[in-house]
Amino acid sequence: MATDRDSPGVIIPPPLIFAVFFCLGLAIDALIPLRSWGGPIAQGIGGALIAVGVVTGLVVVLQFRRAKTHIEPWEPASTLVTRGIYRLSRNPVYVPLALCHAGLALVLGKTWTLTMVLPALVFIRFGVIGREERYLERRFGETYRTYCRTVRRWL
Repeated sequence: MATDRDSPGVIIPPPLIFAVFFCLGLAIDALIPLRSWGGPIAQGIGGALIAVGVVTGLVVVLQFRRAKTHIEPWEPASTLVTRGIYRLSRNPVYVPLALCHAGLALVLGKTWTLTMVLPALVFIRFGVIGREERYLERRFGETYRTYCRTVRRWL
């Protein structure tokens, strides 16, 4: 997906990164099962996390559409999105993915799968966000640097 054209050069779609870590967690859960802790409370919390993740994800997608810029990190950015949820976090697009991953692991009662959220986020931070930040600084210069000084990377 990375090309020589104007883009951050992200080579793996972030949803795929979370899917790989989720499946890795399922595989470890199958090989080294831990005592099941699932139940109505875990399922309720998991369901709530999934709902918040889906709603937040939809808000992010709508913001990109309104700004008429690409959400895909391998496509060029025509606009720096700084309004709405982007006033609170520079990377709210990855929070819904993490919430859905954690929520589904809770619903399924899969401990190892739940623990895979952390390495997925580390991979996202260094394999995706780092590239995006360098690209956005090249693309938008001082406007992006000012934005970085006033808005946290995560929540």
